[in-house]
Amino acid sequence: MDSVDPAVWRLVIALGCGLLIGGERERRKGHGPAREPAGIRTFAIASLGGALASLTGGPWLLAAAVLVTGAHTTAAYWRSRKTDPGLTTEIALVVTVILGGLAVKEPAMAAGFSGVVAILLALKAPLHRFVDQALTGDEARDALVFAAATLILLPLLPDRAMGPFNALNPHTTWLLVIVVMAVGAAGHAAVRIVGPRYGLPMAGFAAGFVSSTATIAAFGLRAAKTPALLPLAAAGAVLSSVATIAQMSLMLAATSPATLRLMTVPLLAAGAGALIYGLAFTLLALRREATHEESAGRAFSIVTAMIFAATVAAITMAAAGLRDQFGQNGIIAAAALGGLADTHAAAVSAAALVAAGNISPQEAVLPILAALSTNSVSKIIVAVASGSWRYALAVVPGLILILAAAWTAALLTGLLGG
Repeated sequence: MDSVDPAVWRLVIALGCGLLIGGERERRKGHGPAREPAGIRTFAIASLGGALASLTGGPWLLAAAVLVTGAHTTAAYWRSRKTDPGLTTEIALVVTVILGGLAVKEPAMAAGFSGVVAILLALKAPLHRFVDQALTGDEARDALVFAAATLILLPLLPDRAMGPFNALNPHTTWLLVIVVMAVGAAGHAAVRIVGPRYGLPMAGFAAGFVSSTATIAAFGLRAAKTPALLPLAAAGAVLSSVATIAQMSLMLAATSPATLRLMTVPLLAAGAGALIYGLAFTLLALRREATHEESAGRAFSIVTAMIFAATVAAITMAAAGLRDQFGQNGIIAAAALGGLADTHAAAVSAAALVAAGNISPQEAVLPILAALSTNSVSKIIVAVASGSWRYALAVVPGLILILAAAWTAALLTGLLGG
């Protein structure tokens, strides 16, 4: 086995790539005069031809092979355009030649991409059905926006600290925009999958990915309007904080994994407290059916995501400036003030300082807890102002429990001992 020329193995891999893609096309080729022009043999030969061209003549001969294959597929498409308006097989054939050439230099990558191509070809009906029937027009546009933000803009942004106090990283800041959009889309998808009558607790959890504070306010108004729904509204309000903790964890992971590792126990404790309290109120109203009408709407708001990222950037610069003037106390003050409006932005700004090397992960713990605390104060005020006193009496203890769990976990794990 070891004596076999490596070039032979690369040719075998190229042949396997062609057989894999061609096998899928053979199943859909059809029979008779209306059948598609390329099947398993054509794809296998095309991939092998690309590999041989790359081995014997290098990139120039491979480019020539791709051009010749493209010309032949164009002619075949032109002849069958009245009966076969699609270009999938023709394009797949050209890609197969390229994959054959790639197998000579990067056999593992060629094999992997061959599998991707074969899967995409096999999923024709499900993909068409998903785009045509499952997705709304707004959701399809949101998918394109997300793809552009992730695949086009993110790689172009510099991944280094810059700006005032060397506190901003454009790549990290835009990654936060992507995380906000992704989390919003995940919550939107969960709502679509469950359906319009999934109950207020599930609605509160999903809406918490957008804004837990806004969710508490909206559910307070609903509980005041329909007192019978108060237990479910309270459950949804508190469960929205589970989404807040989950979202913060994802954003910390994207900004500073070291900070997330240090904050894992306090965040888990806070999330567990919110989950237990919310589920307890859900069980109290288990026999009550809550209706919640949910339109398809947008999967996420790019404007909201960008405003969030801008807020993070502003708080990060402010925290860096205050740190430069007042040391650690300045960072804590900036995080506490920022947490009144958005706990994510304040917490991530502290993590951004860690990522930039301005502070240690240990020094970010207290600012994050301070942001969580002031944000809980905002939620308590909203709960009291938006709903009845019974709603506030149901929700406020849950918010206090979340905060107490986070601080207690931080104390017990020694994060506040230094």
